[in-house]
Amino acid sequence: MTDADAVLAALRPVLDGLAATFGGHCEVVLHDYRRPEGSVVAVAGDVTGRAPGGAMSELGLSLLKQGRDARDQVNYLTRTDSGRVIKASTLLLRDSDGEVFGSLCVNVDVTDLRHAAVLLGELGAVSSLPDATTTFTNDVGQLIRGVVAEEELKLGRPVGRMTRAERLDLFRALDERGLFALQKAVPEVAAALGISRASAYNHLAEIRS
Repeated sequence: MTDADAVLAALRPVLDGLAATFGGHCEVVLHDYRRPEGSVVAVAGDVTGRAPGGAMSELGLSLLKQGRDARDQVNYLTRTDSGRVIKASTLLLRDSDGEVFGSLCVNVDVTDLRHAAVLLGELGAVSSLPDATTTFTNDVGQLIRGVVAEEELKLGRPVGRMTRAERLDLFRALDERGLFALQKAVPEVAAALGISRASAYNHLAEIRS
């Protein structure tokens, strides 16, 4: 028995376990490139319709022609005659002299996964509006504090270290977001910023004047 024969014999019982690991959408094919017209030695699973005795693919012929320069082909996409999308990997088998004599091919039907990815992309799509944090709460005070914290983060400075001009910018941003339409918004903002209510009302009046 040659080295190649020994490797092929050792891999045969592995095929079923590999295919079962990936489930019903997976097929594992063992090739012996020494007989191109009937290179398929064994198959586990059914994705491409390969069967023992089947011929090599165009890719297999190309890899065989490359000889020692051939490299594993991992995670490439191809299609079946019926239009199914297959994610495949062709892992080359070499003898003790480094010559390619076969391959172990893993084919996974990802057609349904790609359809699901499109659906998920559509469901997760958003408009071109700027990114913003949405506070979902029944507590108006928590909503106000959340918006104040977000605007504070944008300014990049703690409220306690803001200059008067920066506080006015903050009030302007809060007003543009409609926060002061809420009842008790001014007292809540004043508390969040650590300033008096009178100062908060003065800031609001100033930015609106």
